Amino acid sequence: MPLSRHFPVIPTRPFAACLFGGLLALAPAAQAEEAGSNARWVSDSLNTYVRSGPTDGYRIVGTLSSGQKVELLRSQGDYSQVRADNGNAVWIPSRDLQAVPGQAERLPQLEQQVAELSAELKGIDDAWKARVQGMQETLDSRKTLIDELQAARSGLDSELTMARAELRDAQAQLGEEQQQVLMRYMVYGGGIAGAGLLLGLILPTMLRVKRKRNDQWF
Repeated sequence: MPLSRHFPVIPTRPFAACLFGGLLALAPAAQAEEAGSNARWVSDSLNTYVRSGPTDGYRIVGTLSSGQKVELLRSQGDYSQVRADNGNAVWIPSRDLQAVPGQAERLPQLEQQVAELSAELKGIDDAWKARVQGMQETLDSRKTLIDELQAARSGLDSELTMARAELRDAQAQLGEEQQQVLMRYMVYGGGIAGAGLLLGLILPTMLRVKRKRNDQWF
């Protein structure tokens, strides 16, 4: 009777494959308690029949499926007596038994763990994407504010340049007006000085003439 074998589908995502490999490596430690009992599993590489006794001379009484769980009853030589699900006690080479569940039994649990970890990783990834998006929005708002401030600064620089040009024009105009006022003061002052000099020359002459006239009346 041929042995039945089942080949599970392995997840193709890279992170799922990594998780799957890690879980496979940790599976024996996770089942140490169960391995310490009388529970045994038919080896995944089984290619033999079970017999009615503990040597190759006993007749073949059937087969056990790869990964099938059995109960270890006792060992003798190179054979072990086990009890299958149907309650029959048969002998199988000890090398075809293992103390941990086979791949067929472990894979569903591992796949469930991979699915849970994948969901957790997706949640972390979504949270990180949301955080990155929030940071990007903050950066965009700050960039917009910086652009507005730079535009305002450019406007103020233009106004400052215009104000400086107007100030230079006003200072130049003020300098010209000051020169004109100074010239007016100089002309006015010169006129006053000339008039005073003229009066200083004419007034004594007039006074002498007046005195002569007064002297003539006497």
